[in-house]
Amino acid sequence: MTRGLRTGILGGTFDPIHVGHLAVAAAARRRLGLDRVWLTPAAVPPHRAAGPAASAYHRFAMVALACSDGDAFDPCDIELDRPGPSYTADTLRRLQASGPAAAGLFFLSGADAFAEIATWRDYPAVLSLANFVVTSRPGLEASGLPARLPELAPRMHVLADNGETPGDTPTPLIYLMDCPTPDVSSTDIRARIRAGRTIAGLVPPTVDDYIRRHGLYGASPVSDGAAGPDGRPFA
Repeated sequence: MTRGLRTGILGGTFDPIHVGHLAVAAAARRRLGLDRVWLTPAAVPPHRAAGPAASAYHRFAMVALACSDGDAFDPCDIELDRPGPSYTADTLRRLQASGPAAAGLFFLSGADAFAEIATWRDYPAVLSLANFVVTSRPGLEASGLPARLPELAPRMHVLADNGETPGDTPTPLIYLMDCPTPDVSSTDIRARIRAGRTIAGLVPPTVDDYIRRHGLYGASPVSDGAAGPDGRPFA
């Protein structure tokens, strides 16, 4: 069977986007033969008590900069133009309405978040809206999820890193991907900035420069590129 177009979706707060996010996207693209990966900032993360530290406009701008270094990833603003929490089920339905079928969509999630899948909006129906690609997180290997979520184990498939990509399936699956990725967190990056420490190597250089120019997360702003009163960056 001819393989159809495959689109990956990596959602997140991206507050800020960092090299760990990009490494996960790159690994999924390689192992699943994804034709493109959309990086999709959430306007209002539903499972986060406090709101993002940076505005949606700044976070999208940083995602766009992180995507500008190559042609593998694209920024996607689908969650920024609607009010209320950014639920995965709503996003996937909107993406399908624009063309891609569920079998050609691959939603990327960390193992820690996926372990709480029963709390997600429209569970279990959300698992039929796309393939899910679950990646390991510090302290939780993706390959350990079948034991943790036995009711979903029949739908899970461990991705082998052998150079072969799985073929298309008539119904969406849950792919488990154990892969080494940088142990980086946006929380730590924000703390480093507040403490006046370097974040070189933790974010793309273009993102590091953007944070400094706009004085995000407590960075000392430079004279040009200040943010406007509504949080939008000046051109």
